[in-house]
Amino acid sequence: MPELLLPFLGVVAVLTVTPGPDMLLVVRNGLSAGSRAAWLTGLGCCLGISVHATAAVVGLSAILKASVTAYAAVKLAGATYLAYLGVRLLISAIMSADGASDEADAGGPSEPSARAGTAAFRQGLVTNLLNPKIALLFLTLLPQFVAAGEPRLRTTATLAAVFLGIAVLWWRTFSLAIGPISRVLRGSGSRRLLDAVAGSALLAISARVALGGDR
Repeated sequence: MPELLLPFLGVVAVLTVTPGPDMLLVVRNGLSAGSRAAWLTGLGCCLGISVHATAAVVGLSAILKASVTAYAAVKLAGATYLAYLGVRLLISAIMSADGASDEADAGGPSEPSARAGTAAFRQGLVTNLLNPKIALLFLTLLPQFVAAGEPRLRTTATLAAVFLGIAVLWWRTFSLAIGPISRVLRGSGSRRLLDAVAGSALLAISARVALGGDR
């Protein structure tokens, strides 16, 4: 096992529970459609994390770090996707208020379960895939916990797997916890409020991502 595994676990635990766009999506999908939707959203997030972790281990993330153009392109794509989700949720809230059926990409109770689950999984996956800061996080974080004398590739891969395992455990626990709350908020009024709040928040995050110049 890596020598610095224990301090790494502490850092990963803090990073995992820190709110972000993925947390917002899991909460919204979980409260509106139940624990299964939250779990599938979380699994999508984890798959996105695994792609970035693998890229960091093999060194592909270094390209993103070195190229201003590549970083800006991924960041803009991520901001655009978040804005798309935000607009769809706001449209869903407005249409629900008018009594129309909700066919937003977010996937709600009015959709067949399989379609809603696929939409939830896709949201988590794409949101994390198009977040270049996750790639840079792995690229800069993992090497700091490789002790002198340890095989760099194997230790880095082990740490990445531990990170992913913690993420899976967190989202599974979180999705189970959110299930009882979602049953209380299944009314159309609660759903409209959730969609309006989540949509507005996603648009705000999108604007911050697009306009932010930090790396």
